[in-house]
Amino acid sequence: MTKCRPTARGASSGSVKSSDDGISETRVAVRSGAMQLRVVAEVLTRKFQSVLSNRVAQKVAGCWYSFEVPVASTTPSFPHHMDKADAPSAASFPNGTCTYMCPERERREREAQKRLHPFEVLDGTEQHRIPRADPLKIVKEYARPAAGKDSTKPSDLRPPFVLLQTVQYLVDDVLPRSDVPWSQVYSFVFDRLRAVRQDMTIQRVGGETCVAILEKCLGFLLSAAYRLCEAPLCHFDPRINDTHVQECFGWLRRCYRSGMCEQEAEYQAVFLLYNLGSLEALRQALLLPTHIRKTPEVRMAMSVNRAYLEGNFVRFFRLLSQLSPLQACSIHRHVAPCQHQGLRIFSHGFSSKNCRYPLDRLALLLGFDSRLQATQFCQQHGLTIVGNSVIFLRSAFKDPGAVLHVHSYELVDKKLGLRTWSEIINEPSLQL
Repeated sequence: MTKCRPTARGASSGSVKSSDDGISETRVAVRSGAMQLRVVAEVLTRKFQSVLSNRVAQKVAGCWYSFEVPVASTTPSFPHHMDKADAPSAASFPNGTCTYMCPERERREREAQKRLHPFEVLDGTEQHRIPRADPLKIVKEYARPAAGKDSTKPSDLRPPFVLLQTVQYLVDDVLPRSDVPWSQVYSFVFDRLRAVRQDMTIQRVGGETCVAILEKCLGFLLSAAYRLCEAPLCHFDPRINDTHVQECFGWLRRCYRSGMCEQEAEYQAVFLLYNLGSLEALRQALLLPTHIRKTPEVRMAMSVNRAYLEGNFVRFFRLLSQLSPLQACSIHRHVAPCQHQGLRIFSHGFSSKNCRYPLDRLALLLGFDSRLQATQFCQQHGLTIVGNSVIFLRSAFKDPGAVLHVHSYELVDKKLGLRTWSEIINEPSLQL
């Protein structure tokens, strides 16, 4: 029995050796396959480097080794963070042929379905069973992409010059309307401008026309955010508006990389003010070309950001008085939170039962329109008002929660003068 043990051990050893050989062969095969895949990846990357973007190339070949592909230059023709290398050739883009603000097919369809907006109805047909559309007023509405629906027909797309004319019509003729609540005007123009950007995306519109359209879209969205800041949520959703503002900013700032534009400094400053306190926005501002970074508009926006980050709200509100109307609209959403933080600092710095701080002085330093507005703001924060003064107590100060945004005559409305909102959108950097 004992003589059989070495034999058993020998058989077991041979079995293990055979198993090891199989594992080794498998590893060799796997390594060989990986090498082949690496070679294929290298060939594909080199062959299609002009087509694949940096991200896609890394996804294909980065599983086996790391390498660098020159980042393709961006172009204003590709919105939504699409690089030149990500996009198909220009020959595959449709070119619109519709010379009206609304395609004929959509006009007939909306007439038959009674989906005309009151702004688009032909005068004298409002009471008809089927109101007629005015060809000079009806504007293509936004439609979400749907499966089986071809949205790239040239006859349904407006060429760039028609898109610009459409935007100009909306800004000059529709925005000034005062016969209806302005929230209805906002809803109509918001939807039609969204359709304009959709046509631009499909056709990959770029150049000066793209810049002009996006600047007017931003002017509308920013001014509307201020004009409707006190409107209920059912009439104006600031989050949705903010989403479209940021998308337009991203697209427009990519367009600016292709060359010098007349209003670039103004809108780069507006971008900084709208994203007040954002370190990423400041980083991008520091990477701007020198001739843009040193313009008065951008330098002022940088100064406002610095005062905000330092917590120097007295200087912050002093600088706001020097902003253009559109710049003031862009930063308005930060005014109430800054007044809240400024009041907190005053409550800690002047905390004393025997201290009386003049409300007129407080209103001047923190950008309130009047003593009454400053009084109401202090009372919301638990502070005691005695006559025309406020008593600051650290223990009495309370956070009221969400701070309501209100119109500001001193910071915004006063800057308009005799100019209309349409003029502000068309010439945002023009000072009084």
